Amino acid sequence: MDLVREDLRGFAGYRSARSSKVDGDVWLNANESPWPNPADDAGRLRRYPEPQPATLRAAMALRYGCDADQLLLGRGSDEGIDLLVRALCRPGADAVVVTPPTFGMYEVCARLHGARVLEVPLVDGDGGFECEFDAVAEAAVAGGAKLVFLCSPGNPAGNALPLERIEALAVRLQARALVVVDEAYVEFAEAGSAVALIGRQPNIAVLRTLSKAHALAAARVGCVIADAGLVAVLQRCQAPYPLPVPCSDLARRALDDAAWWVTRERIATVIGERARLASTLAKLRQVRRVYPSSANFLLVRFVDAQVALEQLLQSGIVVRDMRAHAGLADALRITVGTPSQNNRLVDLIAAMEVAA
Repeated sequence: MDLVREDLRGFAGYRSARSSKVDGDVWLNANESPWPNPADDAGRLRRYPEPQPATLRAAMALRYGCDADQLLLGRGSDEGIDLLVRALCRPGADAVVVTPPTFGMYEVCARLHGARVLEVPLVDGDGGFECEFDAVAEAAVAGGAKLVFLCSPGNPAGNALPLERIEALAVRLQARALVVVDEAYVEFAEAGSAVALIGRQPNIAVLRTLSKAHALAAARVGCVIADAGLVAVLQRCQAPYPLPVPCSDLARRALDDAAWWVTRERIATVIGERARLASTLAKLRQVRRVYPSSANFLLVRFVDAQVALEQLLQSGIVVRDMRAHAGLADALRITVGTPSQNNRLVDLIAAMEVAA
Protein backbone atom coordinates (compact mmCIF):
# COMPACT_ATOMS: atom_id res chain seq x y z
CA MET A 1 0.00 0.00 0.00
CA ASP A 2 1.36 3.41 -1.00
CA LEU A 3 0.36 4.99 2.32
CA VAL A 4 2.87 2.85 4.22
CA ARG A 5 6.09 4.60 5.19
CA GLU A 6 8.48 4.29 2.28
CA ASP A 7 11.29 3.01 4.50
CA LEU A 8 9.07 0.15 5.73
CA ARG A 9 7.67 -1.09 2.41
CA GLY A 10 10.44 -3.66 2.02
CA PHE A 11 10.86 -4.23 5.75
CA ALA A 12 10.85 -7.95 6.58
CA GLY A 13 10.49 -7.63 10.33
CA TYR A 14 11.61 -10.29 12.79
CA ARG A 15 11.19 -13.91 11.74
CA SER A 16 10.48 -15.94 14.84
CA ALA A 17 10.99 -19.68 15.20
CA ARG A 18 7.21 -20.17 14.94
CA SER A 19 6.98 -18.27 11.64
CA SER A 20 8.78 -21.05 9.78
CA LYS A 21 6.44 -23.51 8.07
CA VAL A 22 8.07 -26.70 9.32
CA ASP A 23 6.89 -29.76 11.19
CA GLY A 24 8.49 -32.41 13.37
CA ASP A 25 8.23 -34.35 16.61
CA VAL A 26 11.40 -33.05 18.28
CA TRP A 27 11.44 -29.24 18.41
CA LEU A 28 14.89 -27.83 19.09
CA ASN A 29 14.72 -24.57 17.14
CA ALA A 30 13.41 -21.97 19.64
CA ASN A 31 15.56 -22.53 22.75
CA GLU A 32 12.46 -23.52 24.76
CA SER A 33 12.63 -25.70 27.84
CA PRO A 34 12.30 -29.44 27.07
CA TRP A 35 10.20 -29.79 30.26
CA PRO A 36 7.02 -27.99 31.29
CA ASN A 37 6.97 -25.68 34.28
CA PRO A 38 5.76 -27.45 37.46
CA ALA A 39 2.90 -24.93 37.68
CA ASP A 40 1.77 -25.74 34.12
CA ASP A 41 -0.45 -28.74 34.83
CA ALA A 42 -1.42 -29.26 31.20
CA GLY A 43 2.13 -28.84 29.95
CA ARG A 44 0.99 -26.55 27.14
CA LEU A 45 2.84 -23.34 27.88
CA ARG A 46 6.51 -24.17 27.38
CA ARG A 47 6.24 -23.60 23.63
CA TYR A 48 5.91 -20.17 22.00
CA PRO A 49 2.43 -19.59 20.55
CA GLU A 50 1.55 -19.14 16.90
CA PRO A 51 2.20 -15.53 15.83
CA GLN A 52 -1.34 -15.42 14.41
CA PRO A 53 -3.38 -18.38 15.77
CA ALA A 54 -5.06 -19.76 12.67
CA THR A 55 -8.25 -21.07 14.28
CA LEU A 56 -8.90 -17.83 16.17
CA ARG A 57 -8.09 -15.73 13.13
CA ALA A 58 -10.56 -17.74 11.05
CA ALA A 59 -13.25 -17.53 13.74
CA MET A 60 -12.93 -13.76 14.06
CA ALA A 61 -12.88 -13.31 10.28
CA LEU A 62 -16.08 -15.34 10.02
CA ARG A 63 -17.75 -13.36 12.79
CA TYR A 64 -16.74 -9.99 11.31
CA GLY A 65 -17.38 -10.82 7.65
CA CYS A 66 -13.90 -10.59 6.16
CA ASP A 67 -11.18 -12.89 4.84
CA ALA A 68 -8.63 -14.25 7.29
CA ASP A 69 -5.77 -12.50 5.49
CA GLN A 70 -7.58 -9.18 6.01
CA LEU A 71 -7.44 -9.57 9.79
CA LEU A 72 -4.50 -9.10 12.15
CA LEU A 73 -4.86 -10.32 15.73
CA GLY A 74 -3.39 -8.22 18.49
CA ARG A 75 -3.59 -7.08 22.10
CA GLY A 76 -6.98 -5.42 22.13
CA SER A 77 -7.60 -2.43 19.87
CA ASP A 78 -4.72 -0.51 21.44
CA GLU A 79 -2.03 -2.50 19.66
CA GLY A 80 -3.81 -1.98 16.35
CA ILE A 81 -3.78 1.78 16.87
CA ASP A 82 -0.08 1.72 17.69
CA LEU A 83 0.80 -0.45 14.69
CA LEU A 84 -1.10 1.76 12.27
CA VAL A 85 0.68 4.90 13.46
CA ARG A 86 4.03 3.10 13.43
CA ALA A 87 3.60 1.76 9.91
CA LEU A 88 2.14 4.84 8.21
CA CYS A 89 3.46 7.93 9.96
CA ARG A 90 7.02 9.19 9.55
CA PRO A 91 8.17 10.64 12.88
CA GLY A 92 8.31 14.41 12.77
CA ALA A 93 6.72 14.59 9.34
CA ASP A 94 3.23 13.07 9.14
CA ALA A 95 0.06 13.73 11.10
CA VAL A 96 -3.11 12.04 12.33
CA VAL A 97 -6.59 13.55 12.58
CA VAL A 98 -8.73 12.95 15.67
CA THR A 99 -12.24 14.17 16.53
CA PRO A 100 -12.42 15.09 20.24
CA PRO A 101 -13.95 14.24 22.57
CA THR A 102 -12.71 10.79 21.63
CA PHE A 103 -10.62 7.82 22.77
CA GLY A 104 -7.32 9.12 24.11
CA MET A 105 -5.07 6.37 22.75
CA TYR A 106 -5.12 7.81 19.22
CA GLU A 107 -3.30 10.92 20.43
CA VAL A 108 -1.08 8.97 22.85
CA CYS A 109 0.20 6.66 20.11
CA ALA A 110 0.66 9.53 17.67
CA ARG A 111 2.73 11.53 20.12
CA LEU A 112 4.82 8.52 21.13
CA HIS A 113 5.70 8.02 17.46
CA GLY A 114 6.40 11.69 16.79
CA ALA A 115 3.33 12.30 14.63
CA ARG A 116 1.47 15.59 14.72
CA VAL A 117 -2.11 15.53 16.04
CA LEU A 118 -4.75 17.55 14.19
CA GLU A 119 -8.04 18.04 16.05
CA VAL A 120 -11.43 18.48 14.42
CA PRO A 121 -13.84 18.61 17.38
CA LEU A 122 -17.22 16.96 17.24
CA VAL A 123 -20.11 19.43 17.20
CA ASP A 124 -22.41 19.32 20.22
CA GLY A 125 -25.86 19.68 18.68
CA ASP A 126 -29.46 18.98 19.55
CA GLY A 127 -29.12 15.36 18.44
CA GLY A 128 -25.88 14.74 20.30
CA PHE A 129 -22.30 14.97 19.11
CA GLU A 130 -21.83 14.98 15.34
CA CYS A 131 -18.77 14.62 13.13
CA GLU A 132 -18.05 17.36 10.59
CA PHE A 133 -16.80 15.14 7.78
CA ASP A 134 -15.96 18.00 5.43
CA ALA A 135 -13.83 19.65 8.10
CA VAL A 136 -12.09 16.33 8.78
CA ALA A 137 -11.23 15.94 5.09
CA GLU A 138 -9.97 19.51 4.83
CA ALA A 139 -7.80 19.13 7.92
CA ALA A 140 -6.34 15.85 6.66
CA VAL A 141 -5.44 17.31 3.27
CA ALA A 142 -4.10 20.61 4.59
CA GLY A 143 -2.12 18.98 7.41
CA GLY A 144 -0.63 16.08 5.49
CA ALA A 145 -2.37 13.46 7.62
CA LYS A 146 -1.74 9.79 6.92
CA LEU A 147 -4.39 8.55 9.36
CA VAL A 148 -7.89 9.70 10.29
CA PHE A 149 -9.27 8.08 13.44
CA LEU A 150 -13.06 7.88 13.71
CA CYS A 151 -14.65 6.25 16.74
CA SER A 152 -18.08 4.79 15.93
CA PRO A 153 -19.88 4.55 18.28
CA GLY A 154 -17.85 7.33 19.79
CA ASN A 155 -16.18 7.21 23.19
CA PRO A 156 -17.26 9.11 25.26
CA ALA A 157 -19.86 10.74 23.01
CA GLY A 158 -21.78 7.55 22.12
CA ASN A 159 -22.53 8.74 18.58
CA ALA A 160 -22.62 6.30 15.66
CA LEU A 161 -21.34 7.54 12.29
CA PRO A 162 -23.22 6.92 9.01
CA LEU A 163 -21.40 4.40 6.83
CA GLU A 164 -22.11 6.40 3.69
CA ARG A 165 -20.31 9.42 5.16
CA ILE A 166 -17.33 7.27 6.18
CA GLU A 167 -17.10 5.86 2.66
CA ALA A 168 -17.38 9.31 1.09
CA LEU A 169 -14.56 10.54 3.33
CA ALA A 170 -12.38 7.62 2.28
CA VAL A 171 -13.06 8.35 -1.39
CA ARG A 172 -12.09 11.97 -0.84
CA LEU A 173 -8.86 10.95 0.94
CA GLN A 174 -7.94 8.12 -1.43
CA ALA A 175 -4.15 7.92 -1.92
CA ARG A 176 -3.77 10.52 0.84
CA ALA A 177 -4.85 8.96 4.14
CA LEU A 178 -6.20 5.80 5.75
CA VAL A 179 -9.58 6.20 7.46
CA VAL A 180 -9.57 4.07 10.62
CA VAL A 181 -12.97 3.26 12.12
CA ASP A 182 -12.79 2.12 15.74
CA GLU A 183 -15.79 -0.14 16.28
CA ALA A 184 -15.10 -1.21 19.86
CA TYR A 185 -18.79 -0.68 20.73
CA VAL A 186 -20.47 -1.48 17.43
CA GLU A 187 -22.25 -4.58 18.76
CA PHE A 188 -24.43 -2.24 20.85
CA ALA A 189 -25.24 0.05 17.91
CA GLU A 190 -27.74 -2.06 15.98
CA ALA A 191 -26.02 -0.82 12.82
CA GLY A 192 -23.76 -2.13 10.08
CA SER A 193 -19.99 -2.35 10.23
CA ALA A 194 -17.48 -0.42 8.13
CA VAL A 195 -15.85 -3.78 7.36
CA ALA A 196 -18.28 -3.99 4.44
CA LEU A 197 -16.66 -0.90 2.90
CA ILE A 198 -13.09 -2.21 2.73
CA GLY A 199 -13.63 -4.14 -0.51
CA ARG A 200 -14.62 -0.92 -2.28
CA GLN A 201 -12.27 1.42 -0.44
CA PRO A 202 -8.92 -0.14 0.54
CA ASN A 203 -8.00 3.04 2.45
CA ILE A 204 -10.45 2.05 5.21
CA ALA A 205 -9.37 -0.01 8.22
CA VAL A 206 -11.54 -1.19 11.11
CA LEU A 207 -10.62 -1.91 14.73
CA ARG A 208 -12.59 -4.56 16.64
CA THR A 209 -12.20 -5.94 20.14
CA LEU A 210 -13.50 -8.72 22.37
CA SER A 211 -13.15 -6.47 25.43
CA LYS A 212 -16.65 -4.96 25.43
CA ALA A 213 -19.63 -6.96 24.18
CA HIS A 214 -17.75 -10.26 24.52
CA ALA A 215 -16.73 -9.55 28.14
CA LEU A 216 -13.04 -10.48 27.66
CA ALA A 217 -11.34 -7.22 28.63
CA ALA A 218 -8.65 -8.99 30.68
CA ALA A 219 -7.78 -11.36 27.84
CA ARG A 220 -6.67 -8.42 25.63
CA VAL A 221 -7.80 -9.74 22.25
CA GLY A 222 -8.64 -7.49 19.33
CA CYS A 223 -7.85 -7.03 15.67
CA VAL A 224 -7.27 -4.72 12.75
CA ILE A 225 -9.31 -5.48 9.63
CA ALA A 226 -7.93 -3.94 6.45
CA ASP A 227 -6.68 -4.57 2.95
CA ALA A 228 -4.62 -7.78 3.00
CA GLY A 229 -1.51 -5.96 1.81
CA LEU A 230 -1.68 -3.53 4.71
CA VAL A 231 -2.31 -6.35 7.18
CA ALA A 232 0.88 -8.06 5.97
CA VAL A 233 2.83 -4.85 6.58
CA LEU A 234 1.35 -4.42 10.06
CA GLN A 235 2.28 -7.98 10.98
CA ARG A 236 5.91 -7.31 10.02
CA CYS A 237 5.84 -4.34 12.43
CA GLN A 238 4.31 -6.40 15.25
CA ALA A 239 6.09 -8.15 18.13
CA PRO A 240 6.50 -11.88 17.36
CA TYR A 241 4.00 -13.45 19.79
CA PRO A 242 1.17 -11.01 20.58
CA LEU A 243 -1.37 -13.44 22.07
CA PRO A 244 -0.71 -15.93 24.90
CA VAL A 245 -2.16 -19.40 24.32
CA PRO A 246 -4.71 -19.23 27.19
CA CYS A 247 -6.07 -15.94 25.86
CA SER A 248 -6.39 -17.08 22.26
CA ASP A 249 -8.01 -20.37 23.32
CA LEU A 250 -10.53 -18.50 25.47
CA ALA A 251 -11.27 -16.04 22.67
CA ARG A 252 -11.88 -18.86 20.20
CA ARG A 253 -14.39 -20.48 22.57
CA ALA A 254 -16.07 -17.12 23.13
CA LEU A 255 -16.79 -16.89 19.40
CA ASP A 256 -18.48 -20.29 19.23
CA ASP A 257 -22.20 -20.27 18.48
CA ALA A 258 -23.19 -21.27 22.04
CA ALA A 259 -21.24 -18.43 23.65
CA TRP A 260 -22.32 -15.97 20.95
CA TRP A 261 -25.98 -16.78 21.61
CA VAL A 262 -25.57 -15.82 25.28
CA THR A 263 -23.59 -12.73 24.32
CA ARG A 264 -26.33 -11.57 21.97
CA GLU A 265 -28.91 -11.94 24.73
CA ARG A 266 -26.78 -9.82 27.04
CA ILE A 267 -26.26 -7.20 24.34
CA ALA A 268 -30.04 -6.95 23.97
CA THR A 269 -30.35 -6.50 27.73
CA VAL A 270 -27.76 -3.71 27.70
CA ILE A 271 -29.58 -1.93 24.86
CA GLY A 272 -32.86 -2.10 26.76
CA GLU A 273 -31.24 -0.94 29.99
CA ARG A 274 -29.47 1.87 28.16
CA ALA A 275 -32.80 3.28 27.02
CA ARG A 276 -34.39 2.87 30.47
CA LEU A 277 -31.41 4.42 32.26
CA ALA A 278 -31.24 7.36 29.86
CA SER A 279 -34.95 8.07 30.23
CA THR A 280 -34.85 7.84 34.02
CA LEU A 281 -31.74 9.96 34.48
CA ALA A 282 -33.05 12.66 32.17
CA LYS A 283 -35.97 13.27 34.57
CA LEU A 284 -33.76 14.01 37.58
CA ARG A 285 -33.07 17.62 38.51
CA GLN A 286 -29.40 16.88 39.23
CA VAL A 287 -28.98 15.92 35.56
CA ARG A 288 -28.63 18.61 32.90
CA ARG A 289 -28.44 16.36 29.85
CA VAL A 290 -28.18 12.71 28.85
CA TYR A 291 -26.68 12.26 25.40
CA PRO A 292 -28.10 9.70 22.96
CA SER A 293 -25.84 6.66 22.82
CA SER A 294 -25.27 3.71 20.52
CA ALA A 295 -22.72 2.18 22.92
CA ASN A 296 -22.89 0.50 26.33
CA PHE A 297 -22.53 3.77 28.23
CA LEU A 298 -24.13 7.17 28.63
CA LEU A 299 -22.48 10.58 28.67
CA VAL A 300 -24.29 12.66 31.30
CA ARG A 301 -23.98 16.34 32.21
CA PHE A 302 -24.72 17.17 35.86
CA VAL A 303 -25.70 20.32 37.70
CA ASP A 304 -22.75 19.60 40.00
CA ALA A 305 -20.57 16.81 38.60
CA GLN A 306 -18.14 17.00 41.52
CA VAL A 307 -20.85 16.36 44.09
CA ALA A 308 -22.32 13.56 41.97
CA LEU A 309 -18.93 11.92 41.54
CA GLU A 310 -18.03 12.13 45.22
CA GLN A 311 -21.35 10.80 46.46
CA LEU A 312 -21.38 7.94 43.98
CA LEU A 313 -17.84 6.97 45.03
CA GLN A 314 -18.78 7.17 48.71
CA SER A 315 -21.55 4.69 47.96
CA GLY A 316 -19.22 2.33 46.12
CA ILE A 317 -20.25 3.21 42.56
CA VAL A 318 -17.39 4.10 40.23
CA VAL A 319 -18.07 6.09 37.07
CA ARG A 320 -15.68 7.83 34.64
CA ASP A 321 -14.85 11.48 35.23
CA MET A 322 -14.83 13.24 31.84
CA ARG A 323 -14.30 16.80 33.07
CA ALA A 324 -10.72 17.02 31.78
CA HIS A 325 -12.04 16.88 28.20
CA ALA A 326 -12.63 20.21 26.51
CA GLY A 327 -16.30 21.15 26.67
CA LEU A 328 -17.18 18.44 29.18
CA ALA A 329 -16.50 20.27 32.45
CA ASP A 330 -19.76 19.00 33.95
CA ALA A 331 -19.83 15.47 32.49
CA LEU A 332 -19.47 11.91 33.74
CA ARG A 333 -19.55 8.74 31.65
CA ILE A 334 -21.67 5.95 33.07
CA THR A 335 -21.40 2.36 31.86
CA VAL A 336 -24.71 0.53 31.59
CA GLY A 337 -24.68 -2.15 34.29
CA THR A 338 -27.08 -4.87 35.30
CA PRO A 339 -30.69 -3.83 36.03
CA SER A 340 -30.02 -3.92 39.78
CA GLN A 341 -26.82 -1.88 39.43
CA ASN A 342 -28.64 0.68 37.31
CA ASN A 343 -31.45 0.91 39.86
CA ARG A 344 -28.93 1.53 42.61
CA LEU A 345 -27.24 4.26 40.57
CA VAL A 346 -30.54 6.02 39.85
CA ASP A 347 -31.66 5.81 43.48
CA LEU A 348 -28.43 7.42 44.66
CA ILE A 349 -28.65 10.27 42.16
CA ALA A 350 -32.31 10.79 43.04
CA ALA A 351 -31.35 10.95 46.72
CA MET A 352 -28.77 13.63 45.89
CA GLU A 353 -31.58 15.60 44.34
CA VAL A 354 -33.66 15.39 47.54
CA ALA A 355 -30.63 16.36 49.65
CA ALA A 356 -29.98 19.38 47.45
